[in-house]
Amino acid sequence: MARYIGPSTKIARKFGEPIYGADKYFEKRSFPPGQHGPARKRARKATEYGSQLKEKQKAKYMYGVLERQFRNTYEKASRMAGQKGENLIILLESRLDNIVYRLGIAPTRAAARQLVLHCHITLNGEVCNIPSVLLKQGDVVAVRERSKSLEVITNSVASAKKYSWLEFDAKTLVGKFLNVPTRAEIPENINEQLIVDLYSK
Repeated sequence: MARYIGPSTKIARKFGEPIYGADKYFEKRSFPPGQHGPARKRARKATEYGSQLKEKQKAKYMYGVLERQFRNTYEKASRMAGQKGENLIILLESRLDNIVYRLGIAPTRAAARQLVLHCHITLNGEVCNIPSVLLKQGDVVAVRERSKSLEVITNSVASAKKYSWLEFDAKTLVGKFLNVPTRAEIPENINEQLIVDLYSK
């Protein structure tokens, strides 16, 4: 399966929440897509397996990760000390494309991924075009000098949110990964225990 590049609102409606961020179209039609969408919202009780699978799929779409990469991330989280589910979310949050999004350099994770792939981002002073690179404490993420005037970047920085584990200078477009976030600091609405239960079967 290739990476999903279709309508984001359709996926948000599928999961019943705006997983890609604020979405005016989702607000208008928050029920599932399709001819029987409104009726499906009232009927159909999900099975235990269905709930677990849905949570995993939601996390995959949210972070823009394919199945094999997601599974590899989960296995890495399993080998770490602490709770598997929390480790999984923390690893996903530590990806370069996600950090570019969190810093406010890009308006969405998909846009952040594209900026990284097109060599607009540097990591510790070196151009890095691998979105899945996991950042460590103290890593510095910046926009290349020639890319600082890009409209998508300037517009996004103007409305950026702040996070306690990141530091960002909007004038120089340089950010720093201060520390690995705790699960409580990550705002995403994901029940990671359901994902752990799914992979534990």
